[in-house]
Amino acid sequence: MLLAGDIGGTKTNLAVYAAEGGLAAPLAESTFPSRRYDSLEALIEDFREHTHLPFQSAVFGVAGPVVDGKATVTNLPWQIEEKGLRTALGIKKVKLLNDLESIANAVPSLEAKDLQTLAPGLAVGHGPIAIVAPGTGLGEAFLTWERKRYRAHASEGGHASFAPVNKEQWEMLGFLQTKLGHISYERVCSGLGIPNIYAFFKETGRYPEPEWLMKKLAEASDPTPVIVETALAQPECDICRCTLEMFVEILAGEAGNMALKVLATGGVYLGGGIPPRILPVLEDERFLAAFKAKGRFASLLENVPIHVILNPKAGLLGAASYGLARL
Repeated sequence: MLLAGDIGGTKTNLAVYAAEGGLAAPLAESTFPSRRYDSLEALIEDFREHTHLPFQSAVFGVAGPVVDGKATVTNLPWQIEEKGLRTALGIKKVKLLNDLESIANAVPSLEAKDLQTLAPGLAVGHGPIAIVAPGTGLGEAFLTWERKRYRAHASEGGHASFAPVNKEQWEMLGFLQTKLGHISYERVCSGLGIPNIYAFFKETGRYPEPEWLMKKLAEASDPTPVIVETALAQPECDICRCTLEMFVEILAGEAGNMALKVLATGGVYLGGGIPPRILPVLEDERFLAAFKAKGRFASLLENVPIHVILNPKAGLLGAASYGLARL
């Protein structure tokens, strides 16, 4: 019996799996508001009281870096340690994974219904796989084949320096550097980054901001959904449409970068919360053009399959997949 968890700053998903049932049929599953609890241990205790199911091992995907069995959850005041969890839960096996590492572990188990294919490509059997996941931040990971299965590798590649590919992106880089200093890909390719692109277009006078949109943004706790939804529903709103188009160009370019860095002949998977929401824009030929715009290596990228992960529980499935196979 395995306890699997996907731990985020807003919500935490927990589920109990039995080895014989596999990933398809968790014995119990619940979602909890993370901020309501002082610690992961307290949240798990609440889950236990409701399910009354025993478990002998646990794996958790954590939205934050994991170093030496310790993790700090981004946007949560929790300190999580494998050793402390083993003691608190009274079990011998606990594993912490970075959230993107957890999603990567799910990829080999995903079915056709869990994916939207942007480019079928020609996947090489057992070839490396890249995952690029823009959500609140930008997560990246990759998979390599080892003996009889894929092994996931964590990365903080989303914090690598942003590299502009045209004049407008160069100008945006200069604009943002004066405000923020170092500009990573996360600064322009995530939920946190979309308002930065918007600010560039607005404050440099490239596109006017309609008064109705100004009011809508002022009332919103998070400007990103407003910008994205307006771009999709009202493409005549130039500032929102062009913000989303630049975001997609940058995402495509970074996905192509990852494909080259790990030689992702097995495919590139786009995870996170944003890609499923903007499928019509990702399916536009401009995305594939930006993905393949790598000079002499464009022909290599033409054969790389590209998929969008639609299953919102990929992180939980990945934690369970790791636990059932390795613990």
